[in-house]
Amino acid sequence: MVRHRKQLASTLILAFALIASVATFLFASPLEAQGQQSPTGIDTVLVDKANAGDADSQFKLGVIYRDGLGVSQNDSIAAEWFSKAGEQGKVEAQLALGQLYGHGDGLGKGLALDYAQAAVWYRKAAEQGNAEAQFYLGGILGLGKGVPEDDAQATGWWLKSAEKGNVSAQYGIASAYENGFGLSRDYSQAAVWYRKAAEQGDDGSEYRLGFLYEHGQGVTQDLAQAADWYLKAAKKGHSEAQFRLGVLYQVGRGVPQSLEQAANWYRMAAEQGQSTAQLLLAALYERGQGVTQDYAQAIIWYRKAAEQGDATAQHNLGQIYDDGHGVPQDFAQAVNWNRKAAEQGLAVAQEFLGLAYRLGRGVPQNNMAAYFWLDIAAARMPKPDQDKVIKVRDVVAAELTPSELANMQKQAAEWFAAHPPQP
Repeated sequence: MVRHRKQLASTLILAFALIASVATFLFASPLEAQGQQSPTGIDTVLVDKANAGDADSQFKLGVIYRDGLGVSQNDSIAAEWFSKAGEQGKVEAQLALGQLYGHGDGLGKGLALDYAQAAVWYRKAAEQGNAEAQFYLGGILGLGKGVPEDDAQATGWWLKSAEKGNVSAQYGIASAYENGFGLSRDYSQAAVWYRKAAEQGDDGSEYRLGFLYEHGQGVTQDLAQAADWYLKAAKKGHSEAQFRLGVLYQVGRGVPQSLEQAANWYRMAAEQGQSTAQLLLAALYERGQGVTQDYAQAIIWYRKAAEQGDATAQHNLGQIYDDGHGVPQDFAQAVNWNRKAAEQGLAVAQEFLGLAYRLGRGVPQNNMAAYFWLDIAAARMPKPDQDKVIKVRDVVAAELTPSELANMQKQAAEWFAAHPPQP
């Protein structure tokens, strides 16, 4: 499940590492080891209790150094105190040490990344029932960071954490059920866990629950419910939910049709970089649907989506340049954008490129290149457009020599082999 793995990886990306000397952990006071007196701002009684072996005091000192509370922030000293408390079974210290190693805040005062040590300390806390540690341990196991990758163990720890109400784990186990990650795919169980997390206000879970309702996966299809859950997530700024809600408004599924509302939600998602929302918002501006027709705005949003690699946006932007709507007519730009889309396999852009070469429009006239792109377009163009493309292609073919035709057919076959149809 690529999407979940990427999200989890971003959660675990920053870390802090091992303490340099194990002997310092076991025998020396951290303050003594650093050659320091008790710094101003720390209660000397707390230091004395920590040096005497009191786990609660050791944990508190770790927090003071980790957060820089009245002292210079220092993760190395914090880790020493957390380790002392953790070795005595202080679960909060075990979790804190795992976090320093596994996903620290990036201050990095003398520590280096060490997922293996993070896993050790997360496991200690997890085995004591700490839900947060169980979630992070599952994440490390699922990613195979510092430990052998083990999807079954990962989901096992997520499930333990989720059952204790950890919202991140609830999302994780739902995603595992939805995508068959470490568990048999089960949309109904995915819906159960997404709902639990959604009811705690998790916007990602609200979005995924809406998606399941929209598509009738694990729940009875209910477009009104889909719209409700999308709306909850969309109001929190979830760009995918904003985009999906815009689609429902545009087509009138689960909500009254409203192109104005569609444009509103597309804009919110588009401003966050959601490329399909940018494409659809551009199309509304081009057609004057739900917004005042504005080719300049259409070009802006088509370009944003096109620059993210959206093939349809690339073709549409090229078509605007070809027609000269809102911009000076520019056949070279039209060809440039359609070439990008054609190389991604968009048949209508391949047809455009073939005709451009046939006519010498924006490119030097070239019947061999024209045949190549028309032949590729014809193979994947739906009827009845396919028949029209074939007719033009065959006219071009008649003007090629047998060797030129054979060469282009060979190149087309190689292109198809390198670009199999997407499922």
